[in-house]
Amino acid sequence: MSRKVFVSGVGMIPFAKPGASAPYDQMGAQAARQALADAGVPYDQVEQAYAGYVYGDSTSGQKALYQVGMTGIPIVNVNNNCSTGSTALFLARQAVESGAAECVLVLGFEQMSPGALGSVFSDRPSPFDPFDAVTDRLVGMPEIPLALRYFGGAGLAHMEKYGTPFEAFAKIRAKASRHAVNNPLALFRKEVTTQDVLDAPMIWPGVMTRLMACPPTCGAAAAVLVSEDFAKKHQLRTDVYIAAQAMTTDSPATFDSGDMMRLVGYDMSRAAAHKVYAQSGIGPEELDVVELHDCFAHNELITYEALGLCPEGGADKFISEGGNTYGGAVVTNPSGGLLSKGHPLGATGLAQCYELTHQLRGSADARQVAGARVALQHNLGLGGACVVTMYRRA
Repeated sequence: MSRKVFVSGVGMIPFAKPGASAPYDQMGAQAARQALADAGVPYDQVEQAYAGYVYGDSTSGQKALYQVGMTGIPIVNVNNNCSTGSTALFLARQAVESGAAECVLVLGFEQMSPGALGSVFSDRPSPFDPFDAVTDRLVGMPEIPLALRYFGGAGLAHMEKYGTPFEAFAKIRAKASRHAVNNPLALFRKEVTTQDVLDAPMIWPGVMTRLMACPPTCGAAAAVLVSEDFAKKHQLRTDVYIAAQAMTTDSPATFDSGDMMRLVGYDMSRAAAHKVYAQSGIGPEELDVVELHDCFAHNELITYEALGLCPEGGADKFISEGGNTYGGAVVTNPSGGLLSKGHPLGATGLAQCYELTHQLRGSADARQVAGARVALQHNLGLGGACVVTMYRRA
């Protein structure tokens, strides 16, 4: 990286169940205004904007941002499945770092429908066809929705390979609920026990209960990224910056390995994390706080190992010893994660940025990780990309 890129402002609205939120454009405009106000930057000083969403018509970003201002700036619409928000962040960071822009607004929003995710266009090949074919061969269970088969299958593969107990996934969900109690923006704030998770309705016997899956959610989040020169000129805060960032996509091993963990992005996550550690010169043992992509408790567990938070095969021990929570090695998902906040696809990556920015500022209130100075964000989109971002306190 060349020029430092600072996160000068962040905004996020409370996430809501489908049907209970404002329309996407109003949610997006509200989050954008919050981020601009937090940064102390008027919209007419923004030079570019990147708007991320998955379920929406083309140029929905313009529809949202035109409510904030119409200054004629480039607005780029981004869709990269569940990694959409952090993909927009990746592009905005590149624009500032390269000198193409001094001040960039990044926005993510989603207005979702109830129920399992599905394809919108049924008259053409799906980008998930090769993923589905591998899942059919390795997992079967056609009566279970595909997203559950993908990540439940990955969890089952970990159980079979390392002897990981079913209870480990329940412990992750219980931990998420304990963290979310302190997050006023999370959708689910009721604390549940490990036994509550185990006793929840069984979706896949011995593999997944309903509480181990994140819910479809509506919401929006945003960030303002600026260069050091711009921050100094306008007297903006420079206490949090992006120390390293990497995006990866699939390799042939995703489909050829016969491994459900690799099908759902284990290799992408590991490769992106290694690049970020190499760029920053900071290893996983130096991390204070992590927001990672826990679309299912199963994905959180395998991601511990992909990010190097624990050795391969060591996730159960890591969880049992409390390494993933306050007082442990690294606090994971202090926000409550997707399991408690919900997962409005386009907003998720920016919601992670919001949480980690406040953690490094020391303004996370009851969620605060004491002395947090180094934070890692992991945002995964099956069939799309994995983006890993490291933030540091200046």
